[in-house]
Amino acid sequence: MSWKLSLELGQNEVAGLDIGSSVVKLVRLRKDDAGYAVTAAGIASVAPSRDDSNLRRTNTVRAIRECLGLAGIRTKLAVCGVSGPEVAVRDFKFPSLPQEEIEGAILLEAAQVCPFNTEDSAVEHQLMPNDSGGVTGILVAATNSLIRRKVQLAKESSLDCVLMDVDGLALLNCFSELEKSERDQTIAVLNIGGSYTTLAIMGENRWPFIRDITDAGDNIVKQVAAENDMSAESVKKILFSDSTAERANLQDSLEKACKKLIVDVTETSRYYKTQEKSAAFEKLYVCGGFALVKGLVELLSSQLPVKVLLWNPFDKIRCDVGRNHRAALQRNILAKNGPAMVVACGLAMRSI
Repeated sequence: MSWKLSLELGQNEVAGLDIGSSVVKLVRLRKDDAGYAVTAAGIASVAPSRDDSNLRRTNTVRAIRECLGLAGIRTKLAVCGVSGPEVAVRDFKFPSLPQEEIEGAILLEAAQVCPFNTEDSAVEHQLMPNDSGGVTGILVAATNSLIRRKVQLAKESSLDCVLMDVDGLALLNCFSELEKSERDQTIAVLNIGGSYTTLAIMGENRWPFIRDITDAGDNIVKQVAAENDMSAESVKKILFSDSTAERANLQDSLEKACKKLIVDVTETSRYYKTQEKSAAFEKLYVCGGFALVKGLVELLSSQLPVKVLLWNPFDKIRCDVGRNHRAALQRNILAKNGPAMVVACGLAMRSI
């Protein structure tokens, strides 16, 4: 599900660009008979802005340009993604309708189910196979202001956003392309970012279920910092470090700070099983920048009634970035940050 904004992709060289609140990730892929290969990658932190929107935009543009520099690509075309409270993914089921009435019915449905004004939003849909009659499918809506912000950030970085996708759908697309799962198996991917955590589920009917959770890495770090009278930056450095002793001092605080996220994931899983009448997922594939916190996957596994696995899609993707110094940097980026770059990878697959 995506919004095509301006150009036909054709054979153009397109990069998947994941613009996060604290980190920007970029991936470019090539697909051939042997599967996918990474041909460029980059990651850059967004400098803190202290609630200054103009400074935040400037710092984000600087991070995007740093990604482009690390990747060493000259492409001007990008696929971007959106997530959060200004995005909605919902299924719909209507009785049989004439073809010319379907779009109007979908717009009316979007106005009723979306938690924002759909009159100032982009609404797209995809019809799904239905053996029982009627019209069924998935609708996606996002506010025009959110889309414009992403498009403008790309533009100020000398890029053209040719396609706008939803982060949760990009996650499921990436998983479906790379991982083998049984037809009747429910899969679930949890992407823990800085501002939002996205839980993406695909059940037996292969319909996507997406929920964006506000409790994510930034909130967890702030809670740990407040309890230990430390700065957020100091806490983050310890959580991502290899120092077992330092992390042990924050373990209890981390467990407390993660409780809300764990409850949200558990309740969403129950809701999904009830509403979708689908089997509960037995494995949860965890990715995203915050998933790289040492011991987090083990913590989630001990608190959730499912098997929790750290997911790195680049374990299944060849690396073909060359052999020069820049290529060595990109290989190192993928080795260290693979699970953090899943959304960018999924976005890049939309261009193939």
